[in-house]
Amino acid sequence: MSDNGNAGAMTSSTATNDRLAGKVAVITGGSRGQGAAEAELFVAAGATVVITDVLDDEGKATAERLGDAVSYLHHDVSSSQEWADVVASVVETHGRIDVLVNNAGIFQIAALEATSDDDWDRMISINQTGVFYGLREVSPLMRAQGSGSIINISSIAGLSGTAKAFAYSATKWAVRGMTKGAARDLAASGVRVNSVHPGIIDTPMFEEFGEAGGAVEASIPNGRLAEASEVGTLVLYLASDESSYCTGQEFVIDGGWTA
Repeated sequence: MSDNGNAGAMTSSTATNDRLAGKVAVITGGSRGQGAAEAELFVAAGATVVITDVLDDEGKATAERLGDAVSYLHHDVSSSQEWADVVASVVETHGRIDVLVNNAGIFQIAALEATSDDDWDRMISINQTGVFYGLREVSPLMRAQGSGSIINISSIAGLSGTAKAFAYSATKWAVRGMTKGAARDLAASGVRVNSVHPGIIDTPMFEEFGEAGGAVEASIPNGRLAEASEVGTLVLYLASDESSYCTGQEFVIDGGWTA
């Protein structure tokens, strides 16, 4: 169910080709975890990457660690103005955006009746509205280019009901729906939109389960948590031209959880 957190063990030497050569990618929530793992894989595959986040110290450190092909921008995805500023900055610097990964997100354990107004509003603003703003800001640019790949990070909670994380599940279903609508809208322009639905990932978000974490991990058919880099490998595929005929689809990576 995680969108970001501690990065997996994969290093830049793992990738052996130029699957994203010449492409410019924006990855939200890229300062750590899943986003940072995606950035590392993208750079190894030849992309120029802009990571965005509200965690400035971690974001700058990640960009420095990954080298000259990566830069960092402060970015609150719940702000439409900050979305406009980020897109404008990337276009001014790099001239285009070929890949957008809507990775930023938060997770909270809270059942229906335990979800406060503030909890609901915060979850919606980051996980749902943030993805909407990203789609809206990048779509005109990609239409004009005649190409692009947008990958929205949803969750297995966007495939089935999740009683103990009610608001989170609601947002991830919304991401799934927005993905399909945008895919149909943009397909004729050569722009692809897909969603990725991770299961339980080894990131700080997993700590939200608290003492129940052991039982959650034991429930995974594969018997272990996923590494952030494993999800990143799937995202890399969707960012590359190898997935040129894939759009409007859900890609599940959950160790058999939804089997």
